[in-house]
Amino acid sequence: MDFAFSPPPQAFVPVANDRPFPVRRIYCVGRNYAAHAREMGHDPDREPPFFFMKPADALTEDGSTLPYPPATAELHHEVELVVALAKGGTNIPERKTLECIFGYTVGLDMTRRDLQGEAKKKGRPWDTGKGFDHSAPIGALRVASSIGHPVNARISLSVNGVNRQDGNINQMIWNVPETISYLSGLFELQPGDLIFTGTPDGVDAVGPGDALECAIEGIATLNITYEI
Repeated sequence: MDFAFSPPPQAFVPVANDRPFPVRRIYCVGRNYAAHAREMGHDPDREPPFFFMKPADALTEDGSTLPYPPATAELHHEVELVVALAKGGTNIPERKTLECIFGYTVGLDMTRRDLQGEAKKKGRPWDTGKGFDHSAPIGALRVASSIGHPVNARISLSVNGVNRQDGNINQMIWNVPETISYLSGLFELQPGDLIFTGTPDGVDAVGPGDALECAIEGIATLNITYEI
């Protein structure tokens, strides 16, 4: 097809020992750990999950040095397990969801918390707080066939060597199969979709010059630094 101008490059995630994974959409689960829900001032009871999205070009590779985002004085880190789909569908039964998974990695849902909070107060969408440039740093994917489907793994984040977030993915309110099944009732999922599955407690602000180190035990690591 002859386009009016050259299309933007395909967003992708590196894959350990394999070809890159092309990305279609990024879905994010909100408040999926009870302790994080509490620290954000919400009831952690098991209400139905809710979702927001980030643009695919918000992805940023491991090892990147990023510009500090504009229009914010309160940039927060949220370390998360990320699920990559190789198959999709609608109304996928929980028992079938693992068949859809390509692999797993660790990611960051970076959040301009002051802009998100202002939007919440006014009943407006969160896009400026969640979907900005470079807001989705991500580690290399590990294929499920090599690591299985993790349900019990430490998830952690440190800033300048000081530990801030430390939990376990088994603390999710909605586990991975439940999340995929529920999400597929709202959207037709497709190969290339990523799902950020929520963050444990300990979210806090980062500033220019800060170095973030993230890990999910046995799955992936991620390191980024913000420019001074």
